[in-house]
Amino acid sequence: MSKLTGKVAVVTGASKGIGAAIAKALAAQGASVVVNYASSRAGADKVVAEITAAGGKAVAVGGDVSKAADAKGIIDSAVETYGRLDVLVNNSGVYEFAALEEITEAHFHKHFDVNVLGLLLVTQEAAKHLGEGGSIVNVSSVVTRITPATTAVYTATKGAVDAITGVLAKELGPRKIRVNSVNPGMVETEGTHTAGVMGSDFETWAVSTTPLGRIGQPDDIADIVAFLASDDARWLTGESLIASGGSR
Repeated sequence: MSKLTGKVAVVTGASKGIGAAIAKALAAQGASVVVNYASSRAGADKVVAEITAAGGKAVAVGGDVSKAADAKGIIDSAVETYGRLDVLVNNSGVYEFAALEEITEAHFHKHFDVNVLGLLLVTQEAAKHLGEGGSIVNVSSVVTRITPATTAVYTATKGAVDAITGVLAKELGPRKIRVNSVNPGMVETEGTHTAGVMGSDFETWAVSTTPLGRIGQPDDIADIVAFLASDDARWLTGESLIASGGSR
């Protein structure tokens, strides 16, 4: 039997990149998956089609995690469609780098609204439905350990995610709900290609500081999330797993 058979999972920001890989990995382990998207319905539909073609179950649900009504709608859709909720993966996130003198109020709020407030709003709704054995996985980043230049705001949001992970592990632990984070290093996604990272000096530097000698792939992260979502990780909560090929 697959490790997540009978479970229902919500993955936010799952229309592409790491989120899409996570949705497919959870479905491959037997979970029924809600593939959340903020703007790319076509991307989410493609992920759903790939899951169903492989024999899995999935639906696409739109919603901006930084808006309370949308956060509620995402979770409500999971419960209405599948009757329960067992796993939440807070993957939605944005990242833009800016030197200190370039930081603006808009830059700050764009990052904190999605990366921090969005995580809290969706988790707040999910906690109403998660029962004993429930698992929350927050997607953070290795930047909280390596603190690269020009990432003050983005790194601050991920530092908040790490702190929230620890707090909620204690808060939800009495209900036997686990809360962990996975902290990826650089991962090759549509986003890193669009941002011009792939093939750049920054990629060269990242590879040079990674003991395993390559950039991460979405599946590298997805398999770790699937582990954290499963009962194999039943004794882990409040942990931040650095998934960076050894870079830190």
